[in-house]
Amino acid sequence: MVKRLKEDFLSDVQMDVSERGCIEAASEEVSHQFRTLLNSEDVDTLKHLQLLILGRLQDSNAVLSHFNDFSEQCYAEVVSDFTRSTHVLRSMKADLDHIFQTLRSMKAKISSHYPDAFKEASIADQRPDLETPL
Repeated sequence: MVKRLKEDFLSDVQMDVSERGCIEAASEEVSHQFRTLLNSEDVDTLKHLQLLILGRLQDSNAVLSHFNDFSEQCYAEVVSDFTRSTHVLRSMKADLDHIFQTLRSMKAKISSHYPDAFKEASIADQRPDLETPL
């Protein structure tokens, strides 16, 4: 029985070795076919072009990083002025709205007491409405 197991084992090992040999031969043949399909000069040219593109992409990345840093620095310098100016403009708009509202109410009171006061000079509110988009 042990002898039979040894023979089966050796047979399997020999079969594995022959299968491996066939696989190696097939892979060598496939790699040889691929090598004959490609021209080595074309492959070298492709490698060179890929390296050029990589270099350009790295340069572009460096330029964009520098630009982002510069933009961040400029934004940090301007943000306080912009915030202050925005606050001033909103305050001015609120003041002007209050002034025009007061003027409208005064005009309405004058019109109610003196109906002929604004008939000849029809002064309409011609200021643009800043709330509606253009």
